[in-house]
Amino acid sequence: MASFDIKKLLQSVVAHGASDLHLVSRTEPQIRIDGRLRPVNLPKLTGDDIQEMCYSLITEKQKQHFEEYGELDFALMLPSIGRFRANYYRTLGDVAAAFRIIPIEIPSLDALGAPLVFKQLIKREKGLILVTGPTGSGKSTTLAAMLNEINENEYKHIVTVEDPVEFIHENKKSVFSHRGIGEDTATFATALKYAMRQDPDIILIGEMRDKETIEAALTAAETGHLVFGTLHTSSAPSTVNRIIDVFTGDEQPQIRAMLSTSLVAVIAQSLLPKVGGGRIAAHEIMVTNHAIANLIREDKVHQIYSQMQLGQEDSGMQTQTQSLTTLFKQGLISRETALQYANKPDEISKALGRY
Repeated sequence: MASFDIKKLLQSVVAHGASDLHLVSRTEPQIRIDGRLRPVNLPKLTGDDIQEMCYSLITEKQKQHFEEYGELDFALMLPSIGRFRANYYRTLGDVAAAFRIIPIEIPSLDALGAPLVFKQLIKREKGLILVTGPTGSGKSTTLAAMLNEINENEYKHIVTVEDPVEFIHENKKSVFSHRGIGEDTATFATALKYAMRQDPDIILIGEMRDKETIEAALTAAETGHLVFGTLHTSSAPSTVNRIIDVFTGDEQPQIRAMLSTSLVAVIAQSLLPKVGGGRIAAHEIMVTNHAIANLIREDKVHQIYSQMQLGQEDSGMQTQTQSLTTLFKQGLISRETALQYANKPDEISKALGRY
């Protein structure tokens, strides 16, 4: 049934200012605006409708991959409409799809209202900077803005490894080598192994999802490269734990030693509904100092949080509670939102109790 035109549908998603489009059988197409899902005023879709729409966008090779594995990740550029990250999957035997809109215009750090410390962090010559948070928390956008800042000011070779490639940077002062998993390279770990021979100054790893990738990222950060990566963790201390826990007990002391010397910062980000519409990011920022490096090396990660509350003079460090409190005091988020998104609800209710 060809009454649905997927390109027109994606065009209307962009026009509505939505972030995502979901196609699932037995329901209308759904779009996400400001973090909330809402149905599009169209008839309910069948599995056949979705299959016809989705197959019209992919190559024969992609179709074969999807039919063999039941999963397909790819990036899609539709001229004069936009760029999308797409995921095809199956639900109860039917084809389903999720499309994420990737802005073609890369925002600046200033336009995102990013904390000033971001501009200091990207001036580092080497080390590991992690941007973490749940799916849809704006990690890719923050990283794209950081790389854009470098691109506008410094002459660097930047290698990005993503699955799939999201933001495409135009070479300004820097030169970008964008590499997509499955198209340009086999795996994250393989790409990182060979990246060393590509003379990079900066490496972006779309997702640090396995032991080999994390190990390669730490090695790259130790050998004089600035490495950016993402993880699905909600706070700075839990990010450090997640990395260490990927390794076996006897490997952990060495990984802690590597992390303590190479981890520059962890930015744990969440996107919150803003008063009056739109969304705004709250950031927990850990910048590794001498005390935090010692805590990582000595397996005292549980003490990092209190160190973050202390070591803030000129470092740009802040806890999530401080970020939420500031946004609340500025009238940008409601008390309910601050409590809903808080990693430490007791701490935030105490902090907001004064207002």
